[in-house]
Amino acid sequence: MSFGRYRASRGTHRLITGLAVAVFVLIVGFGWLVAANYKQFGNLVKVIALIKTQYLNPVDYDAMVEGAIRGVVQSLDDPYSAYLDPVTYRHLREQIKGSFGGLGILVGMKDEYLTVARTYKGTPAYRAGIQPGDVIYKIDNREVKGIDLETAVQLMRGPVGTKLTLTLVRSSVPKPFEVELTREEITVPTVESRMLKNGIAYIGLLQFTEKTPAELDENVSSLKQQGMRAVILDLRSNPGGELMSAVKVAAHFVPAGPVVYIDYRGGRQEEHRAQGNNLKLPLVVLINEHSASAAEILAGAVKDSESGVLVGQKTFGKGVVQMIFDLDNGAGLKLTTARYLTPKKQDINKRGIQPDVVVSQPPGGPDVQLQRAIDIISEKLENRAA
Repeated sequence: MSFGRYRASRGTHRLITGLAVAVFVLIVGFGWLVAANYKQFGNLVKVIALIKTQYLNPVDYDAMVEGAIRGVVQSLDDPYSAYLDPVTYRHLREQIKGSFGGLGILVGMKDEYLTVARTYKGTPAYRAGIQPGDVIYKIDNREVKGIDLETAVQLMRGPVGTKLTLTLVRSSVPKPFEVELTREEITVPTVESRMLKNGIAYIGLLQFTEKTPAELDENVSSLKQQGMRAVILDLRSNPGGELMSAVKVAAHFVPAGPVVYIDYRGGRQEEHRAQGNNLKLPLVVLINEHSASAAEILAGAVKDSESGVLVGQKTFGKGVVQMIFDLDNGAGLKLTTARYLTPKKQDINKRGIQPDVVVSQPPGGPDVQLQRAIDIISEKLENRAA
């Protein structure tokens, strides 16, 4: 068997000519950038033409085009940018709105591994004992190292009552283990609160969705009626979420002024401000290595404005912003379009935010970070009374 130079048929030539016209239109539309890469675009045209005329089996052209789009986005080598097929895009919109079906689990990417950020009480994942920090190695026997988050979410969701198996890796367990789960309809509250002692209120923010500011307002109102004198704000394992939700929430905890700067390509900056500190109470903020994105925006605003004390461990370090673009046929594109800066214009991407008081949390042990926060805020209350 030998391989010689392929000679295109007349039909292929016609196809290539037609596609070349399309490429010319692209060149006109995209300008010098596309023109500078015309040879690569020519290769794309030839590949499509060869597949259409020479490939052995029938081709799903919609799938081929979708694969090309995915490849373009993946070439950015950005873990936060992704092409979203219609099903995945619908699921993402549901999550942003705060109601979705699945397992009751929030995940993030850490060193290319799908990692559990939080499980929610009363959900299948919580009942199965899945813990923050667990690495998801397989979803139904499919290895998921390097998978984009949206695809992972799609794999874990499905019709209510159906089952799936997660293969997990946990640092305290010598080898991977499997957990079988049954999907349920999940509606997740994003704020939880309770009174501790001596007027100290605990507020946990689980993620930032469109519902979070209103939920926080309700919780704060209830805590005030119970005699709230100080606040412990828990952002541990909060993976982030909707940007403007974090800005609105920040108004409860930081003085009037900038909460975050959005730094776009080309040097354009956009400032988002808090309207004022509504509480004006002693504040301690709990953070850890799973606090990310919008949670870091809030933690950074508290630190830079010196509105409270940060306790725990250095945050994740996701300091970039994604925008969601609608595409045809119900698909979408999640694209990194900017970086965010703290009020003092610190870039924390891949760096994280250092706590003022470093406290490590032993796995499975008592909550020493929360106890340290209680000690710090109790001292503040005593000094205020004196």
